[in-house]
Amino acid sequence: MIKNLFIKTIIFLFFINTLFAKTGFFQEGINLYNQNKLEEAKFKFEQEIVMNPKSELSYLYLSKIFNKQDKKKLEEQNLNTVMLLNPKNEEALYKLAKLKLLSSDYKKSKELNKKLASVCQKFCNLSDKLKSEIENLSKK
Repeated sequence: MIKNLFIKTIIFLFFINTLFAKTGFFQEGINLYNQNKLEEAKFKFEQEIVMNPKSELSYLYLSKIFNKQDKKKLEEQNLNTVMLLNPKNEEALYKLAKLKLLSSDYKKSKELNKKLASVCQKFCNLSDKLKSEIENLSKK
């Protein structure tokens, strides 16, 4: 009986520490990202993902880091992961559409922007601008 109680207490304490660690890694990552300490921030977001594999915002911030580091493939991979976790993430839709436009994939960019326009709340103006960019560049 006492042994069971002891084991349950240990497990409970472990899970509480795990929950606190989740939020701590993400917030530390944000703070480091805002200080432009990209490698340290990347590590914190990766730690958050280990603890919480469905951390949509951690993947989004990783994509931002890879964008600043000009690592387009890694940026795209993380944006695609965000889209898997939340297909209505406006920022990820916009950034992925923009990335596709930069790689001259007008069809995919247009498709993503159309999806963005159907769900937009905060990114509606950017979606309209992107639509114009796509139209102008695809005519050339």
